[in-house]
This record gives sequence, structure tokens and C-alpha cells, in this order.
Amino acid sequence: MRSFTNERDVGPSSEVRDQLWICEHPPVFTQGLAGKPEHIFMPGDTPVVQTNRGGQVTYHGPGQVMGYPMIDLKRAGYFVKEYVYRIEEAVIKTLSHFGVTGHRVAGAPGIYVRLDDPTGHAPLVQRPQHGAATRSDPDFTGLGKISALGIKVSRNCTYHGVALNVAMDLEPFSRINPCGYAKLQTVDLSTIGVQVSWQDAADVLGHKLATYLAP
Repeated sequence: MRSFTNERDVGPSSEVRDQLWICEHPPVFTQGLAGKPEHIFMPGDTPVVQTNRGGQVTYHGPGQVMGYPMIDLKRAGYFVKEYVYRIEEAVIKTLSHFGVTGHRVAGAPGIYVRLDDPTGHAPLVQRPQHGAATRSDPDFTGLGKISALGIKVSRNCTYHGVALNVAMDLEPFSRINPCGYAKLQTVDLSTIGVQVSWQDAADVLGHKLATYLAP
């Protein structure tokens, strides 16, 4: 991703096409640029990889769909804040396809579900609201994180991306503070009763990302 981004021509006149990689990783913890060692307290034999994306520590493993958009934002015509919104919207629409309601939490990038009502549409009190101050201590009570987001922008081009938990071993998340938050519960579609194959989830997420990240 870094090589592609560093070597590509950029700007409105560039003929280099954007790319979207959809993949699945072997077990690995990744640290973002803001990552603190104390948030990984029991890695065991799982590798810990330092990355140059934003954010803190997370876990990747089988049963999780990874989406890596490599977008020339200048050519696409939108800025980083909208880019993040579009990725989150693609995840929300992917979850909706499978009957699940995804939520944003103010000050905590990624997508969350209500543990007691994953299909309900009641909005969260702690959702982002125009004009409201961003909380420094997001309230995750009753929520599970189903999608994590970590990006990098270089030369107005994006890489790294988004993870959607489908049907995975969630135990490694208990060995870290996911995204730097102690006791933040991580869930997948399987945990909340949605049985879907990795390939089906990957196909839908890939389609939604391509749609919502289009210029």
C-alpha cells in the first residue's frame, strides 16, 4: 500500500486508477502511530506489528474482512473528514444489508451495535451531532464494536482502511485495550446471531465501499 501510494501519479490529470483491496489476515496485533505499549498487555505468540496508520492497537485475524481503499482524494473531490464518513457509511449500509443497525459514537471512529438490540433503529444518545462538543470519554455502555477504522493520508492519497468482524475468534481482543479503550467489547456478526460467510460479507462491503467512495 505504501509503495503504491508513494509511486503513483496524483491529481486530476493522473491516469493511475484508485484501488480497493479486500483481504483477510492471519492473526496479528497492529499498533497505530498513537499506539501505547500498555494497551497490549498479553500478546502471547501473536505478532505485534507497528504501522503508520492513525489510531491505537487493534487485532486482525481470520473471519474478519479488511478493506483497504487507495483513493486520490484531490481527484475524488472530497476531504479526509468526508472520506472517514463515507467509509463508515459503507459499513453501516453493509450491516443493514444483513439486517443489523450500525451506529457511530461521537469521538470514537468505527461502527458499533447495540448488544441488546442489534437490529433496532433507535438512535444513540452519544451519536455525533452537529454543533455538539466531542466527548473525550465516549460512553460504550451496552455497545459492541463491530468495525474498526484506521487510515493514513499521504500526498492527498489514502491507504490502510477498515475492518469488519464477521465470524472470528474474538478472544485476542481481550488481551488488548481495543483502539485504546479499556473494557471496550468487540463483537462480530456471528456473536449477534447473523450467520454469513466471509465471502458474502466481503462482496457486500467491497461493493458498498466502491459506491460510497466514488467521486
